[in-house]
Amino acid sequence: MGYTHSLGTHRYQFDDLRTLMARASPARSGDQLAGVAAANAQERVAAQMALAQLPLKTFLNEAVVPYESDEVTRLIIDSHHAAAFAPVSHLTVGDFRNWLLSDAATSEFLASLAPGLTPEMAAAVSKLCRLQDLVLIARKCRVVTRFRGTIGLASRLATRLQPNHPTDDAAGIAASLLDGLLHGSGDAVIGINPATDNVPQVVRLLQMLDGVITRYGIPTQSCVLTHVTNTLQAIERGAPVDLVFQSVGGTEGTNRSFGIDLKLLGEARAAALSLQRGALFEDGQRGDNVMYFETGQGSALSANAHHGCDQQTIEARAYAVARQFKPLLVNTVVGFIGPEYLFNGKQIIRAGLEDHFCGKLLGLPMGCDVCYTNHAEADSDDMDALLTLLCAAGCNFIMGVPGSDDIMLNYQSTSFHDALVMRQIMGQRAAPEFEAWLQKMGVFAEGGDSRLQDQMPAPFANVLQRLEAA
Repeated sequence: MGYTHSLGTHRYQFDDLRTLMARASPARSGDQLAGVAAANAQERVAAQMALAQLPLKTFLNEAVVPYESDEVTRLIIDSHHAAAFAPVSHLTVGDFRNWLLSDAATSEFLASLAPGLTPEMAAAVSKLCRLQDLVLIARKCRVVTRFRGTIGLASRLATRLQPNHPTDDAAGIAASLLDGLLHGSGDAVIGINPATDNVPQVVRLLQMLDGVITRYGIPTQSCVLTHVTNTLQAIERGAPVDLVFQSVGGTEGTNRSFGIDLKLLGEARAAALSLQRGALFEDGQRGDNVMYFETGQGSALSANAHHGCDQQTIEARAYAVARQFKPLLVNTVVGFIGPEYLFNGKQIIRAGLEDHFCGKLLGLPMGCDVCYTNHAEADSDDMDALLTLLCAAGCNFIMGVPGSDDIMLNYQSTSFHDALVMRQIMGQRAAPEFEAWLQKMGVFAEGGDSRLQDQMPAPFANVLQRLEAA
């Protein structure tokens, strides 16, 4: 079975669905490195036109990664919700794009549709979209999650406060943590990438973060971004684990390279739920979104586990893994892997919007680490453009890094100030519980417009003095 399309007198042949998807993907260095990209713009257009004519049902009958040898494919097919898919089952990929852009595709309809979409369907339609299409459609997708606060509400922009330190120094982490809180960051999560990744260190960092959250009554959650097996051991040792973190990929082989499989992720989620550390909300339900996943285009190629697929399609498949475990947060770390996969600012911008679009369409609480490595052909202007577009698209959360420069991971991300700017430009606010806490503590002025107070809030003055003395 193959797919064809003619442009002028030239007839283009695509041997299978994975080839068609790869050739239709907008240009990026990772696909060129893998040898799956279109040879030129003409072939790419031919592939996109052939893809536009493809019935959505095709993705239920032809797998881009074999069902028999890949547990992610089995998860995608076996968990597909036929009834949810039924309203759009008659459409082609091109018709589906047009419908998504129409007024008929309301937020409520898109939420009910999400279980009926496969990652490959989402990836396919994204390849036919302009940037403004990716923004408009994603903006209509609302995914709300809860642990101690409510993330993803309309006109809300949350941040992950990322107080990393190259030696895990407690005073250095505390200084960054205070800086972030005083700029209104941290409602999505206070998350540390440990420099020393062993269980005793993970436990120490978790205890430190829990002490701060408990002492000041902060309606947020902590996470140490260590391997899931370390977190399981930390739970066994009685550590105060709020969220379980793990990087995930879109094929079984990619996840195996991370040292995980679906069974292990299920065990970790069950262990975190057993702690019942989420807040009890007014509706009587406890916050039970206990997982935090990170992804990134190119990870499957790095693991030699991409099965001849383009990196964006495999990235979308990672969202099926995430969706299975009902996470609080999913973060595409879009420019972190490097220019081998996303060469420049143009490719990073496109990838960030694709990832957010696909995740939201599949029903995930998507955030984005708007970032680049220092050897990429990108700069802060590119990141400002992506950040603004993502916030217009209703991104659930972004990163908050001191000065936007992560001194432990050595890459460029977004700062506390960036979040304040986006909240002001877009008329967005912090998560409601966190916003109320910021006003109570004197960090934000009353009125809900994210205005900082002119003076140091009294509850934090002695903390600053202790840090200065240290």
